[in-house]
Amino acid sequence: MCGLTGFVDFTRSAAAETLTQRAEAMAETLRHRGPDDKGAWVDAEAGIALGFRRLSIIDLSAQGHQPMLSASGRYVIVFNGEVYNFRELKGELESAGIRFKGSSDTEVILEAIEAWGLEAAVRRFIGMFAIALWDRHERTLHLVRDRIGVKPLYWGRRGKLLLFGSELKALRAHPDWTPEIDRGALAAYFRHSYVPSPFSIYKGIEKLMPGSIVSIGPDGRKTTVTYWSLEKVRDAGRADLLDVSDDEAADGLDALIRESVGLRMISDVPLGAFLSGGIDSSTVVAEMQAQSSQPVKTFTIGFEDDAVNEAQDARRIADHLGTDHTELVVRPAEAREVIPRLAEMYDEPFADASHIPTALVSRLARRDVTVSLSGDGGDELFGGYDRYIRGRDLWAALGKIPAPVRPLVGEALRAVPIALWNALFSMTPEKITPGQKGHTMHWLAGNLASGDFNEFFRRLVSTWDDPETLVPGAAEAASPFWAGGGTIDNVLERMMHLDSVTYLPDDILAKLDRASMTFSLEAREPLLDHRLFDFAWRLPERFRFRESQGKWLLKKVLTRYVPPGLWERPKQGFSLPLGDWLRGPLREWAEELLAEKRLAEDGILDPACVGTAWKGLLAGNPASDARIWTVLMFQAWRQRWRS
Repeated sequence: MCGLTGFVDFTRSAAAETLTQRAEAMAETLRHRGPDDKGAWVDAEAGIALGFRRLSIIDLSAQGHQPMLSASGRYVIVFNGEVYNFRELKGELESAGIRFKGSSDTEVILEAIEAWGLEAAVRRFIGMFAIALWDRHERTLHLVRDRIGVKPLYWGRRGKLLLFGSELKALRAHPDWTPEIDRGALAAYFRHSYVPSPFSIYKGIEKLMPGSIVSIGPDGRKTTVTYWSLEKVRDAGRADLLDVSDDEAADGLDALIRESVGLRMISDVPLGAFLSGGIDSSTVVAEMQAQSSQPVKTFTIGFEDDAVNEAQDARRIADHLGTDHTELVVRPAEAREVIPRLAEMYDEPFADASHIPTALVSRLARRDVTVSLSGDGGDELFGGYDRYIRGRDLWAALGKIPAPVRPLVGEALRAVPIALWNALFSMTPEKITPGQKGHTMHWLAGNLASGDFNEFFRRLVSTWDDPETLVPGAAEAASPFWAGGGTIDNVLERMMHLDSVTYLPDDILAKLDRASMTFSLEAREPLLDHRLFDFAWRLPERFRFRESQGKWLLKKVLTRYVPPGLWERPKQGFSLPLGDWLRGPLREWAEELLAEKRLAEDGILDPACVGTAWKGLLAGNPASDARIWTVLMFQAWRQRWRS
């Protein structure tokens, strides 16, 4: 795991010394991603400069140094990530007469590209990677991102300058680029709590889409190749569903996870795993321990509040599996201390509040290991989110209302003020806070106008339903995946697909990458092996959903290693009492960032809209917690990165 960056100056007017200084300055901003080594390579005649920071994981010697040249001298690479099947590929290349100097996967990548061509080689890689490859013969830059989007890669043009890097802070370090906020991307951030791909918070800078190769020639023209598409995997799987018994399906999944975990245990440095006590991380740790001759090091954090504390569940599973378990109970003050660092970690606005515990568990793990496996991806692959069943049932209920009548019903529901809805529902025994009930009815009213399921699901996962009112004058940037009704009739599968191409790379994986890399920790995700996607999308629905619950097959596999009584419980995930903190010890910090005068002077957000949400939070309306958190994270980000 490392940090890469660089640029192409198409004026080709800068001296080699200047190019080197700029590449080194850009790479230095990524020191946290790679504290072990650094390097730069330039070709002034071509205007290209590559910078790199290395976290040594495979081949700790100087033979793994980057930027690295291929044996022929044609290609130069900077590479972030891991290609786990590099030993297999290396053996094949050696049998063809190719000789290697070291034992790094980077050298194998280069020689595979030399032997088979870029796209053909990348299709054979199993792993997570962001690659910048310079072809010295063709004077062409190739930017490559892994299939699922585990590793980040930003890039963009400004006049005669092309910039790229693992994080935006590296691009900002180039003196000839002045960042400008993209208001459309900002509006999209407020909807999702993250900036969706392919957009970034800055105009003219994109996230390279997962499964893509972008090539920029000497004339500045670009071509894009999609070498892997989940849509194609999905459609191929639907056309060739598995006809197997329950046990046969479990055997197949068990073997795939076992192999995926085994590949990700290859390391020349200490290795461990995050263990929350949930189904996904427990499965990964169980498969690790089954292949390890020593107790696997596992890490979890707990909280003093039992309502959000999963540590005891993780401890029971660790005891059962026999891992070397480390647990840290985090007090509220310790969790709050992370908040001032968030804008530095996530150098575009990011408001998934679980980034706080993710940072804390990453810091804990880094004390003992350099690599940690995680269970991310299980929910998207096997239907684990509660919203899938709820979304299906609610969509079915809405479908019973004739289309011409829906807008009228919606208007009627909205005509009743939130306070009155709260008063009406206060007479019911439902265990929902009064503040949620009125907002839920107004949210339901908005859904009655949804013309297709994608629109409905986007509202279901939105933080702000109408972010353009919060960002006046903005036209919300919409990820292409949300357009149209899609081609999947099965709404459960459509939700899983949409989450896999939006929420997974842009929220879950971005959160883990930035949090872990802040502490120079490499995180690996065995459940995101693309072969598991091939398998999962061939599963008939009954292997995912039974009795209105998801992950049926994954649970069956886990039962082989851990008794259900140790992990069967409602899905919890990382949650924090944000509302209580913001009404209490963080109130002064929040009110400073949300001051009406400050908002008015900035001219970006509507002060009245923010003020209404803040009053709702102070009144105890839980729906306002996440909305205000998005505003606070943007304001804190802007304060740190103000141009």
